[in-house]
Amino acid sequence: MKALRVLLLCGGQSEEHEVSLASARSVLEASGEQLELTPLVIDRSGHLLSRQDSLKALTSGETQTENLSVTELPQLDRHRFDIVFPLLHGPFGEDGSVQGLLRLMGLPHVGAGVLGSAVGMDKLVMKSVFGAHGFPQVGYRGVTRYRWNTAPKQVLEETARLGFPLFIKPANLGSSIGITKAEDEGELQTSLETAFEHDRRVIVEQGLNTIRELEVAVLGNDAPEVSPVGEIRYDTTFYDYETKYTEGEADLIIPAAISKEIEATCQDLSRRAFLAIDCAGLARVDFFYQQESGEVYLNEINTIPGFTETSMYPRLWQAAGLSYPDLITKLLELALEPR
Repeated sequence: MKALRVLLLCGGQSEEHEVSLASARSVLEASGEQLELTPLVIDRSGHLLSRQDSLKALTSGETQTENLSVTELPQLDRHRFDIVFPLLHGPFGEDGSVQGLLRLMGLPHVGAGVLGSAVGMDKLVMKSVFGAHGFPQVGYRGVTRYRWNTAPKQVLEETARLGFPLFIKPANLGSSIGITKAEDEGELQTSLETAFEHDRRVIVEQGLNTIRELEVAVLGNDAPEVSPVGEIRYDTTFYDYETKYTEGEADLIIPAAISKEIEATCQDLSRRAFLAIDCAGLARVDFFYQQESGEVYLNEINTIPGFTETSMYPRLWQAAGLSYPDLITKLLELALEPR
């Protein structure tokens, strides 16, 4: 049987560039002979690196175009590849931009299409869709940079009404980049300024005390399957970028020590959230759980979650009996299904 020709698209212009490269390295290392994998790195400036230098970038971490040769778009040739595996996190990769390009070029790809990717990336649109479906969420407000610049006093008053503590997030970034916690109005102002350095639209969320963070992996297309529930535990104020990507700072507990009822609630909401945004292939769905009240709140859906072998998404499926190499194979099969 002829090996499946897979283009592994990684890197990208977002601040999650290094996270993307780490995911791609894991896929390369785990791939068997049934796959003919070709990595293609997009550097931080948006240039496509040559095949040779894409491999160099993945092995050495060198992704500056002044040191590496740049290729052109024709390398994305539908006659040279059977399928594309985009492992691009954040804007220009996870937001529907690349998915639209691949669709125009007639190249099937792993993961959500334009709609699911765009909705899943934009936290404000995502929460609007979740709200329309009646999913439980914490209180939040959206703010634009224009409104912050023209009416800062009103913005502070409106968002402070949610009650402190508050979490302030760029609407279109992942990996906890640009997220800060505010305990009072002074910190809220500083946090908004920080978030607007990353995006023109920002979300301010009500903070919950004594929460547990739960996650579920979803796999499939129109009839998705869900994994056991996992839990993230950490000692820092919140699950920020340093905690998330520094070894030993956070523990991934699988399965989470929760009741069968809470497990079923998270799994049901995960499946419904996946279908609500018209997702496909894979997603990780995150929750806040207040054990004292028994309330579960849907936080967000990630359409291209971290994909190293030790990331939560693959580990959740490993706990369900699906190995990392088999998970890669399954995702490629799902991408080739007619939709």
